[in-house]
Order: sequence, then C-alpha cells, then structure tokens
Amino acid sequence: MEQMKIEIWSDIMCPFCYIGKRKLEKSLETLPNKDRIEIEWKSYQLNPDLQTDTTISINDYLAKHKGMSIEQARQLNKQVTEMAAIEGLEYNMDKSVVANSFRAHMFAHYAKKQGKQLEAEELLFQSYFTDGKNVDDLETLKELAIKLELDKDDMAAALERGDFEDEVKMDIHEARQIGVKGVPFFVYDRKYAISGAQPQELFEQTLIKALSEWSDNNTIQLVADQNAPSCGPQGCD
Repeated sequence: MEQMKIEIWSDIMCPFCYIGKRKLEKSLETLPNKDRIEIEWKSYQLNPDLQTDTTISINDYLAKHKGMSIEQARQLNKQVTEMAAIEGLEYNMDKSVVANSFRAHMFAHYAKKQGKQLEAEELLFQSYFTDGKNVDDLETLKELAIKLELDKDDMAAALERGDFEDEVKMDIHEARQIGVKGVPFFVYDRKYAISGAQPQELFEQTLIKALSEWSDNNTIQLVADQNAPSCGPQGCD
C-alpha cells in the first residue's frame, strides 16, 4: 500500500519533542485508516558538545546553559511538566540525567533497521523524562533492547563499532539543508512543516490538508472515454 510519509526531527532530551509526539499521535487517531501514514524519525542534537554528567541535576545544567537562576530553572521545568501532563505524559524532571543524546540516536537507528524505530523512540523518551535513565549509558540501552525483543549484545557491539554514526550525522545535516532551526520539526510529504509542539488543531488541519493533496496526486486520472469497448467482471462490451 502506498503511504504518505511524515518525517520528524527530534532530540531525546527535548521535552517538547515528546509532547509533540503525543499531539501527532492524537491527530492520527482522527483518521479512519491510519495505515496510510508512514512515520520516520530523524536525529537532531540540541547540544552536540554536551558532556554526559550524572553528578549534576537538570536544573543546574539548565541554569548554567540558559544563564538563569536555579529557581527559574525549576519553574521552567515545572511548566513543561504541566504541559506534558495535559497530553497524558509523566515528566520527572528532577530525575532527568544530563546526557549527550548521540548514542541514543544511534540506538534508534539500530532499532529502525530491525523494524522497531517507533517503539524505540517511545522508550527513549520515557526512559529520559519519566524514568530518569541515562540514555548515553550502554547498559540502559541494553535494557531497552531487551524490552524491544532485540539482541542486546548485537546492538551493543554495533554501537561500540559506530555502525550508525553516519546515519545520525546525515539526519542532522539534512535538517540544516531543509532549514530546521529547532525541534520537534514535523514534515508532511515534504510539502508542509510544523515547528514545535503546536496546538492540536494545527496537527489535525495539516494532516488533513497534506493527506488530501497526497491522495489526489496518487489517484489515476482518466483521460479517455469510459464508454469505449472494454472488459470487466461482468464480461466484455
């Protein structure tokens, strides 16, 4: 079956990416036949130079990175947590680990090769925002591989060899090429884009518009008289 593709650039440590994921999923629930849509996740890094540090809190990191007080960082994370709750997500920001996301993106590409990309993205977000796991830790990724019924040792070996480094870098390069300035960034059929965790209505409207145009472009247009001699299920005439 032909499918319309939605590509999503995101970073594991981006709180709005998980929220945006839920908004997209809810918009897809409005379709009578969701199997007409193909979802592809793309890697992006908000801070590629970030050093994983399990000794500091996410509030400390945010305060230093954004040039704000610890209390301001706490309030910002509280606001994000409340936004997530509206979408049915549980954020435990005080437990979040300051971690570079490159290895997690490699894991997602490994899972994609095994046909488990969508499930892997959900587990990575959940691990980071809800469970407070270190997504840069190989043992954490092994646990996720087991949940996905993937070969954890094969996955670990692949990541240690750097098998998917080029795929992650290509996604990031492609993001620059199409003008991605921040994430989440949703691209519908390479025609329409949504930047950020926008209101639910925009996701639904964009989906309907893009799918309608895609369907029109994938429908055969008759250019001859249908009454010309032909054969059908009931015979020839």
